[in-house]
Amino acid sequence: MRPTSIAISCTIRTLRIACIALTGMGLTPGFAFDANDPFATEAITPRPPQIAPFPESGFVPCLPMQEGTVYGVLEVVDRALCQNPRTREAWANARIQAAQVGVAQSSYLPDLDGRIGVSRTSGSADGTDTTTLNNAALTLSWLLFDFGTRAANLENARQLLSAASLTLDATVQTVFLDALRAYYATQAARAAVAAAVESEKASRESLTAAEVRYKVGTGTPADRLQAQTAWSQATLTRIKAEGILRTAYGTLANVMGLDASDSLTLAEIPKIPADARIERDVETLIDEARVRRPELKAAEARVSAARSNVDSVRASGKPSVSLGTGASWLRTNPSGGDDFSSHSNSIGVTLSIPLFSGFETTYNVRTAEARVDAASALRDNVKLQVALDVWTAYQDLTTASQTLSTSADLLASAEQSERVALGRYKAGVGNILDVLNAQSALANARLQRIQAALDWYVARASLAKAVGTLDNSLLSPASPQQTR
Repeated sequence: MRPTSIAISCTIRTLRIACIALTGMGLTPGFAFDANDPFATEAITPRPPQIAPFPESGFVPCLPMQEGTVYGVLEVVDRALCQNPRTREAWANARIQAAQVGVAQSSYLPDLDGRIGVSRTSGSADGTDTTTLNNAALTLSWLLFDFGTRAANLENARQLLSAASLTLDATVQTVFLDALRAYYATQAARAAVAAAVESEKASRESLTAAEVRYKVGTGTPADRLQAQTAWSQATLTRIKAEGILRTAYGTLANVMGLDASDSLTLAEIPKIPADARIERDVETLIDEARVRRPELKAAEARVSAARSNVDSVRASGKPSVSLGTGASWLRTNPSGGDDFSSHSNSIGVTLSIPLFSGFETTYNVRTAEARVDAASALRDNVKLQVALDVWTAYQDLTTASQTLSTSADLLASAEQSERVALGRYKAGVGNILDVLNAQSALANARLQRIQAALDWYVARASLAKAVGTLDNSLLSPASPQQTR
């Protein structure tokens, strides 16, 4: 039993030395406190994707939605960020890279291996002369110095974690924008159905007026047939609009992480903003985007990771110094004889010097350097794409703002024209073609006004995403809604 006691004492002492050394390196905060996360990687793991809470409204993100929930833009985006598989995958990848930082830090700790063996041999034909052999060994190996290989691997892991975290941010903004687009597209489809129903009612009213005039002898069969055709066309338009709305609901449910067949109840159609000015110039926005965009930051982190990999590959071809120590026990129990037991201890330092590996290190370095160039080219491509994204989104928002203003005038004139044409026809001084043309123009004006308003919301969100500032400011329940 005494050798066993000595071995345990030696093991505890060795691990204590390792902990002291690693604490001096600043590598083991919490090492002695949490066996599940000795390197405290939880602290560097990004938080799960969700929108920030709104304390003034009492809204709490990522709560389970109850049956019958009315979804506004806030609830839609919240559900998408919390449930969409893309955000969950990106967060899982970030957690993987955080764990890899722990793997890289583990190389600074010693390796401790144990081995236990039992064997039985027979030295006679009848099997009565047997020997039982029990053996055990405990071996500790510790890499002391390696010319920076471990440090380079740790830096590589940290940079890849940074890239994964920034990729998570980019995925969150992409899903955020997709949710906004799907929400406003569904609201536009709802408004289009409402407009189609109004147009159908107006066409039915025109048909009724044509039938009345025909019955009293002031109208012609052609007027009634034209009105009947217009009403049928309006009904067909309404049916198509309802089909588009059902598809839009399915797309919205998909973005929210639901089945396309799940039923959703949306809040009222967003009101049309009164002020749609752009107060900043595009060059300033491009400069801001190159500072804020997580995709560009992630590309920069991948370049840094590739450079750290070059250092790691170069250091792998240099000498290393390791400490090795161990203890072994042996006990022999022959039948009919005396037991024999022994134990031994060993300790030593090993210097490993790579002399020749068939030029493997040379080509590994060349490969790593080429990967740096590839990562740099990808970063430069992202930088150019960021500028193009901002430019395109800026022009789209400019167009949407101008369209929003013009569509208001178009709708007002179309409404007045339809009222005048229908009034003249009912009074017997107009013709049915003027009424039908006016009603068709009004239907188109309504759709253009609705689409212009919701396009403006999407264009505003797209520009915010292109700049890297897509956040809760577009969702706050406290933000005022302007009317036309």
